Amino acid sequence: MTRVYNFSAGPACLPEWVLNKASEEMLDAHQSGMSVMEMSHRSSEFEDILNTAKARLRRLMNIPEDYEILFLQGGGSMQFSMIPMNFLKNGADIINTGQWTKKAIAEHKKLGKTNVVASSAEDNFTYIPKIKQSDLSEDSDYVYICENNTIYGTKYKELPPHEGKMLMADLSSCILSEPTDVTKYDLIFAGAQKNIGPAGVTLVIIKKDLLKDSDTLPSMLNYKTYADNNSMYNTPPTYGIYICGLVFEWLEDVIGGLENMQKINHQKANLLYDYIDSSSLYSNPVNKEDRSYMNVPFVTGDKELDAKFVKEAKEAGFVNIKGHRTVGGMRASIYNAMPLEGIETLIEFMKKFEAENAKGTANV
Repeated sequence: MTRVYNFSAGPACLPEWVLNKASEEMLDAHQSGMSVMEMSHRSSEFEDILNTAKARLRRLMNIPEDYEILFLQGGGSMQFSMIPMNFLKNGADIINTGQWTKKAIAEHKKLGKTNVVASSAEDNFTYIPKIKQSDLSEDSDYVYICENNTIYGTKYKELPPHEGKMLMADLSSCILSEPTDVTKYDLIFAGAQKNIGPAGVTLVIIKKDLLKDSDTLPSMLNYKTYADNNSMYNTPPTYGIYICGLVFEWLEDVIGGLENMQKINHQKANLLYDYIDSSSLYSNPVNKEDRSYMNVPFVTGDKELDAKFVKEAKEAGFVNIKGHRTVGGMRASIYNAMPLEGIETLIEFMKKFEAENAKGTANV
């Protein structure tokens, strides 16, 4: 069977280099005579896998030693609760840029004072709200953002002001796509299933001085529990962490680092955006200055034509390209593992579809 081009927002495509290496090691990983799925998480073999993955990630992202790297479970959604449970005392300032901040806001409100300091909801989240320091609550503990929005295709190009406050950021759909100055954040979290690895692993990068003992927090909901136990307080998602480590190896040794990955990602995204912008059939609803390099929504303006596009695209080998129900149309999620060839082939299909179906539709 020929592999398809998987444009899913997540779980997303993985680098073929990673899949091939995992296949080679399926029955005998690290000369252990067994699969990683069979290894004890307390074994020296798995401890080496975990520590090597952490070391590679620290090099890739230039993570300072005063930050801890944690592998958790519960997905990004668990972080919507863990962050306020650990750090919300006086209040949280949240910028609402879409579905994932809406869910975070709902969880925060269960746990304490939550201030929505800005929102782009009135324009269906097609832009990133710009705020001033004076917009923030005087006594809030932190500012919370989702840096890249998978559904709506927006991306922060500059972080919001947060002087005197911690910055908590959901980087689930843009982490490792470009260099990141970790020192500008107090906590970064990311569900793995877009740019890091398979579903079931959540990465947290957190300042060590934020890790505190607690007499009230359940152990499994306290970040310090994971830091004190090298992410192995309980049985971690061992195979998922192993795949994450292979992705870090691919980024470091095959791609050559995040600067090179960023160049590739910009080339892919710009190619697709340039075609959409020149098309008379397709349009992208996002403010140009806020466009994501990872998630590119586009529509024809005709729901029936959109449905036809999705159907014919699947038949041509482009899967999971249907847009989210709140946006409609199509969405190409073009994470790190999506090759340039996938974008070029998609554009050829889009041109063919446009030639066969355009009826003077204006690009707006």
